[in-house]
Amino acid sequence: MSQRQMQGQPMIILGEDSQRMKDKSAQEHNISAARAVAESVRSTLGPKGMDKMLVSSMGDVTVTNDGVTILSEMDIDNPTASMIVEVAETQEDEAGDGTTSAVAIAGELLKNAEDLLEQDIHPTAIIKGFNMAATQAKDELDDIATEVDPDDEELLKKVAETSMTGKGAELNKELLAQIIVDAVNAVTVEAEDGSVIADLEYLNIETQTGSSAGNSELLEGAVIDKDPVHEEMATEAEDADVLLVDTAIELDETEVDAQLSVDDPSQLQNFLDKEEEQLKQMVDQIADTGADVVFCQKGIDDMAQHYLAEKGILAVRRAKKSDIEFLKEVLGARIVSDLDSASAEDLGHGSVTRDDAEGLFYVEGSGDGAHGVTLLLRGSTDHVVDELERGVTDALDVVASTVANGSVLGGGGAPEVEVARRLRDYADSVEGREQLAIESFADALEIIPRTLAENAGLDSIDTLVDLRAAHEDGDVSAGLNVFSGDVENTLDTGVVEPAHAKRQAISSAAEAANLVLKIDDIIAAGELSTSGGDEGGPGGPGGAPGGMGGMGGGMGGMM
Repeated sequence: MSQRQMQGQPMIILGEDSQRMKDKSAQEHNISAARAVAESVRSTLGPKGMDKMLVSSMGDVTVTNDGVTILSEMDIDNPTASMIVEVAETQEDEAGDGTTSAVAIAGELLKNAEDLLEQDIHPTAIIKGFNMAATQAKDELDDIATEVDPDDEELLKKVAETSMTGKGAELNKELLAQIIVDAVNAVTVEAEDGSVIADLEYLNIETQTGSSAGNSELLEGAVIDKDPVHEEMATEAEDADVLLVDTAIELDETEVDAQLSVDDPSQLQNFLDKEEEQLKQMVDQIADTGADVVFCQKGIDDMAQHYLAEKGILAVRRAKKSDIEFLKEVLGARIVSDLDSASAEDLGHGSVTRDDAEGLFYVEGSGDGAHGVTLLLRGSTDHVVDELERGVTDALDVVASTVANGSVLGGGGAPEVEVARRLRDYADSVEGREQLAIESFADALEIIPRTLAENAGLDSIDTLVDLRAAHEDGDVSAGLNVFSGDVENTLDTGVVEPAHAKRQAISSAAEAANLVLKIDDIIAAGELSTSGGDEGGPGGPGGAPGGMGGMGGGMGGMM
């Protein structure tokens, strides 16, 4: 075969089932996947946002408005979409709230970047512009943020109420906001350097069905949803010494199938007596520490239960690991893993009381080493109480963040419109194509007020025009009241959000958008989940692997 004939043959270097997208195809594919994720949660944003019902492959149902819950529960198969889900997870970890906002901004940044790519602006210029815009946006947020005193309870309650509005917790948000602020105050400590930290490690959340959310309460100490192991046991112990055990109070089973041959009934009785003696010895070890109450993470043998009851020791078995670890903080105790080494030094101190109607133990610590509070959330059904817990957890995080970082912004899209306005001014001072990327970044931020308006059934364009006009007149905190449809100073009307959450949302969204934009080639070992491709299967019409008809889902060959 001549050299000239060789040049016409496609060089196939990837496996038969592989797929490859290059340049514009790859960018379009990635951007459409990321935007699809953003679209899936946008309708949940704001006080008028709707909920999603997620049904798992096992048939478990979750009804939620929480962005990160929706995205993590969804069965996402696309690699780019998964990268956007990570934005929501990072936002949840760092700020506790604002997950939907972060993902919506990331999706809009990519949509606007696609328009710039159409104009033949190179991705690196867009990425540089987005980085400059994100840095400038965070500086502007710091400039418009209002410093708050960690002791300003009224403002902290407004932060909690704003976070819960539009979620399952909204109906009782005033009561819950007060409980949340009290809870955060209970676990707030001053660090050595003078800074204030709200340590949520010392806050536990328990849920219970069969009542209304209005009956939720904050309790000193811990709540354990368990019963005593023996009906003869006392159910209360004032000024008690409590032992926490994470090992079973029962005899080890033989690891192999052991057989015991007996030719005399007394031999069997002797064997059983020995087992009983060992259990009695274990209970004696517990009694010798001086314990009045035992919380055990594992099982307690029936015979051991009997001996514990005889000695007047209240025992609870199969307590959750998280409960045992929380009790350690509440009571100032140590967790014992070996009864042979248990001593009075391991005991915690406090009072244990029982609410028989609800089937709960209330454990309150006493002494210097004891601290911790429990938020007991009540709701009519499992679905209601689960969504209530998600809303309250977010609100706890944002209040804790506000206490620690000490600055807030008006809500209702106010910071986004103000920062967008300032970014457009900043773009005028930037030379080169990055200027267009900064203007696109500013436009992308306005997806938040636009979506708030859409979800409330208002006209998003009219709303944005009114908001921009108010900000041009110098009202930095002019935001949308979604209930009345008016533009108002949201900082004055009590719609407030922590500045830290906004900074994190802009940061995460920009980094994710840049990560996606930097990809110009996708090489997949199998079929890409979102590729359509109807031009023929692997091999295509040509019949040979790698034929021009399309490779693994119609990618149009390998070239």
